[in-house]
Amino acid sequence: MVTTSDIKNGLTFEYNGNIYVIIEFMHVLQNKTAFVRAKVKNLRTGSTTDMKFLPGEKFPKAIIERTEMSYIYQAGDSLVFMNNETYEQQEIPKSQCERELNFLVEGMNVTIISYKGELLGIDLPDKVTLEVKVADPAVKGDTKTNALKDCEVETGYKLKVPMFIEQGERIIISTETGEYVSREK
Repeated sequence: MVTTSDIKNGLTFEYNGNIYVIIEFMHVLQNKTAFVRAKVKNLRTGSTTDMKFLPGEKFPKAIIERTEMSYIYQAGDSLVFMNNETYEQQEIPKSQCERELNFLVEGMNVTIISYKGELLGIDLPDKVTLEVKVADPAVKGDTKTNALKDCEVETGYKLKVPMFIEQGERIIISTETGEYVSREK
């Protein structure tokens, strides 16, 4: 069991039938009453919310399993991943990883997150390198400001990139923000 004194960033726990992870927290003393205010993420839905925990409150800790897997291919409405150690394959519904599909390419290593056999999602690397398939032409003379143009990468994801990026180049993209980071060196 976890109590309010055990709360820290990254802690996973069960609460009201859901599985949450603490994103950030703060101990608060208000009107002579102490409590913990936490920003948490629901690992089943991906939504974030604020919670308030009173002193002495207890809830079960959720032991999250993390398995390194490689993305192999898409089969209809499922994505197929292979365990890097046992070579077992696992299918995950495409609907559970819609955002991740923007950055997922065949052969990429990812971490599959599960709880008691229930698949919760995919952890992508912080940054991915993808090839630019379509890039608008640069506008001559528009270099005074940090001008950006539209671009589409190999996964079909669209983003804004600096004017000097051309079709065929490989760029690094943050999977957290979905924004351009740099060119591949």
